[in-house]
Amino acid sequence: MSLAIICPGKNPDVWIEQFNKLDSELSIEVYPEITNPEKVEFVFLWQHPEGILSDFPNLKLISSMGAGVDHILRDKSIPKDIPIVRIVDDKLTFSMTNYVVMAVLNYHRQISRYQMNQTRKVWDMSTPELDVSIGVMGVGALGKDVMDKLSIMGFPVAGFGFSEKTDFEYPYYTKDQLDEFLKKVNVLVCLLPLTPDTENILNAELFEKCNPNTYLINVARGRHLVEEDLTKALENGQLSGAMLDVYREEPLPENHPFWENWKITMTPHIASVTNPQAAAPQVIENIKRIRENKELINVVDRTRGY
Repeated sequence: MSLAIICPGKNPDVWIEQFNKLDSELSIEVYPEITNPEKVEFVFLWQHPEGILSDFPNLKLISSMGAGVDHILRDKSIPKDIPIVRIVDDKLTFSMTNYVVMAVLNYHRQISRYQMNQTRKVWDMSTPELDVSIGVMGVGALGKDVMDKLSIMGFPVAGFGFSEKTDFEYPYYTKDQLDEFLKKVNVLVCLLPLTPDTENILNAELFEKCNPNTYLINVARGRHLVEEDLTKALENGQLSGAMLDVYREEPLPENHPFWENWKITMTPHIASVTNPQAAAPQVIENIKRIRENKELINVVDRTRGY
């Protein structure tokens, strides 16, 4: 039996090193140079070519290289009886929360405006800070931690999600209350999982329901956002700006209009990056559990998409 690592565009060496430390007898092959596909029982994936898993007739376990699994679930060729697991790491939450807090503070204290003023040699002391009310779309472990930290800092927060919640300590709105939620906030943070319900949710129709000059922060998935609609919403003033870490195509093409849009602050999908030292033991643990026919950890619910 062997583990196949399939992550086009990524260097798998650090993962191989960690896996070898934890299980020196585990045979590892790396796509596209997989010589014995019939021996592959476990795959470790990030953005794999759709349909490639059909090459492995004895596949028993699919593991995501990160917390997200939409890149796996969109491959409809994967048999439904093969379990999918993901990485759960407190450091991912720590990094993501810090990024969102940074983005909120950047907007609250208008740092991007002052940086532009510096290049123009403009001394403008007007409006040194903005009143903000933050709406978090997606209040799982990441979203809840974001709300906790922003609330401690004194910011009003509200949450939005597609499932009912009882005894949630912050104002919370479900999908039937989206319009009401949007009217309560002027900073919108997207932390939703990518599912059929949430794909393209950041679109013209939603932006039109936002308070004028709402600021958007998207750290979830690029396919949540209809990019052309964002550009138009920024042009007409419905949105005042955006901070983006994820995009429909990555790396972002050189001719993409976002590069030249001064109202958009961009980072290259670095808000929260999986740490191999913390994640590799989870992968090896699940391989061990498959071998021993035990219950897996961090199993994905395919119907919910996470």
